[in-house]
Amino acid sequence: MTFTTPAGERIRCSAGTADKTQAQEYHDQLKAESWRTQRLGEKPKYSWDEAACKFLLETQYKATHERDKEKLRWLQQFLRNKPLHEINRELIDHIAQTKANETSPSTANRHLALIRAILRKACNDWEWLDKTPKIRLFPEPKRRVRWLTPEQVKKLLNELPEHQQDMMIFALSTGLRQSNVINLEWNQLDLDRKAAWIHPDQAKARKAIHVPLNSVAITILLRQVGKHQSRVFTFRGNPIAWVNTRAWKQALKRAGIENFRWHDLRHTWASWLAQQGTPMNVLQELGGWESEEMVRRYAHLSKPQLMQHAELVSDILDDTILSHQKEKRG
Repeated sequence: MTFTTPAGERIRCSAGTADKTQAQEYHDQLKAESWRTQRLGEKPKYSWDEAACKFLLETQYKATHERDKEKLRWLQQFLRNKPLHEINRELIDHIAQTKANETSPSTANRHLALIRAILRKACNDWEWLDKTPKIRLFPEPKRRVRWLTPEQVKKLLNELPEHQQDMMIFALSTGLRQSNVINLEWNQLDLDRKAAWIHPDQAKARKAIHVPLNSVAITILLRQVGKHQSRVFTFRGNPIAWVNTRAWKQALKRAGIENFRWHDLRHTWASWLAQQGTPMNVLQELGGWESEEMVRRYAHLSKPQLMQHAELVSDILDDTILSHQKEKRG
């Protein structure tokens, strides 16, 4: 499409459709809006496409940037060329129900959260909207933290090939996420100081993480020396790109372990530390979590730490009961 605004500016853009009638309607709509904006002083009306593009440009740093683009591609079937002020609660509810039927309510919530983030930016940051529709999310049950016992870990290790054994043991020793283990490079390690570091652009929270290396982690790393110039974990001389392989799935099956993902190794690491009484603030720093909320899910496993505080009540009760018995006898 092409047209000239009252100010003499030439506009050229795609109508986003191969239908000439629809394209003409969209052309006439934009031209009329341009006239009202410049001649009558009305606020420009922006489309969903403009808002989505601006959002992607401003959030390129996000760890979920690629996943956001995938969600937006799916949303286009409902929101393509849609004026922002026409995106109402009824339309959003329709989108939510469609996605929930296709996948699950939790997946639908991720898409709804993205719509909400874009509309809020359009309203609060860019002043493209006067108000935003209220977006209701589906209720989600809180998921249990999935972790393995030492006995289960032993069974799984016995079923894995050697290169995956090393990666699994290293993950259980450090609590690092899958991508950080796979992409770990030698220049991120200082074996003398027994430390590793994850750069901000490699961390989910986009903050650098200092990783203390225990004796088991050091042993695993020393076994990898000389296998590759830059990458730590390899298979047959090549960097590993993916861990959720057929070998991993078959090993889980043979070990009799169900509903377990590689990421649950991180949960296992955190659960073991919590069970040994590691303070939650220390666990948060070790794991590189941005918020305390992410760490609270392990708090119920901190038995030694909780027992220590529970005994404080016992001491008070002992004195109270003893005093009561003396008074009764007297």
